[in-house]
Amino acid sequence: MTKQNDPKKRLFVDDSLCLGCKTCELRCSVERSSLSKTLAGAVCEDVLPRPRLYVQWQQGKSMPIQCRHCAEAPCLEICSTGAMRRDEESGCVYIQAKQCISCWMCIMVCPYGVIAPAIEKQAADKCDQCFQMLQPYCLASCPTGALQLLSADEIEQHLQEKRRGISF
Repeated sequence: MTKQNDPKKRLFVDDSLCLGCKTCELRCSVERSSLSKTLAGAVCEDVLPRPRLYVQWQQGKSMPIQCRHCAEAPCLEICSTGAMRRDEESGCVYIQAKQCISCWMCIMVCPYGVIAPAIEKQAADKCDQCFQMLQPYCLASCPTGALQLLSADEIEQHLQEKRRGISF
């Protein structure tokens, strides 16, 4: 596996481009949670794969929701075993499943509701932005480019331009 080129970039969602097709959810489920690594095989597995991001409808728009990898992450603070960790290079928060004791405290304190119980793994599960890969699977699968990997400055620039009506 090759790590991301620019580790400080984060997933950004351009809600004006999201169709709500859930392709990102499917690709995440298959690549990250299934044993077969194929969609056809995944639907036949005993434990159905689960995505680490979720497409939701909000105010008439679809929007992929995933971990924000908070600078001051409540999930990191509350984890008593150290199972919740931050990758120093990328800054991404991830779960070391073998250390998780399934107390679900991280789920309770997550302000975005993006951590879920993975009963089959006896651990919590969440988006880690595929920090150990070249790019996140959800990003690679998005047919409209609604998911983008941007730095904090690029996100701010995009939001300012959007407020002024300039396309990015």
